[in-house]
Amino acid sequence: MKLVIHGKNIEITDAIREYVHQKIEKAANHFHHITNEVDVHLSVAKNPRINPNQTAEVTIFANGNIIRAEESSENLYASIDLVANKIARQLRKYKERRRDKKIHERNNSVEEIIPEEMVTDLIGDRTPELPEEVVRTKYFAMPPMTVSQALEQLRLVGHDFYMFHNSETNEINVIYERNHGGYGVIQARHHSHANGNNGNGKASHGHFNMPAKLNSNH
Repeated sequence: MKLVIHGKNIEITDAIREYVHQKIEKAANHFHHITNEVDVHLSVAKNPRINPNQTAEVTIFANGNIIRAEESSENLYASIDLVANKIARQLRKYKERRRDKKIHERNNSVEEIIPEEMVTDLIGDRTPELPEEVVRTKYFAMPPMTVSQALEQLRLVGHDFYMFHNSETNEINVIYERNHGGYGVIQARHHSHANGNNGNGKASHGHFNMPAKLNSNH
């Protein structure tokens, strides 16, 4: 298992490196056969208004899937302990889902996830709170996947939303957790559908603004 440690606003000392290896390898020990690579990001916020300010983030690449956990506290070692426990729980859930999926396949039972009809109001009574500037940029591979696979990834990364390349439409979509339960899919409105109908006279999905709930680091 390849383990890579990155630091931001902090020096990765031998003591920190040894502690990360000890905790993370212990957390992933029972899942080494499915774990390809582990990335650990340790950071300390310079802004005194950010509290807790010491963060440990772990991303595990397992058989083409991404499993992620993040924890913050006022002590870096405590953050590492917390994130190690959290990633261990995520890995257990991932393993259980794989086992359940194999059972369903053996029973020739296929569960299909059908996106709910799009709604125009994703924000509701909440007030959007967007940052004044872009504070972080992330790049990641986006292999084509179905809505069902995207939902599984959403559960694994532990976010409110997940952006993915829809293999059925060859477009970029966003699947998100709805406030009142269930999941939704955000799709782009094509210019040719500006009047709200497609060539067959059927209503097309609209284009929506991202809700404030989606304003998280992904």
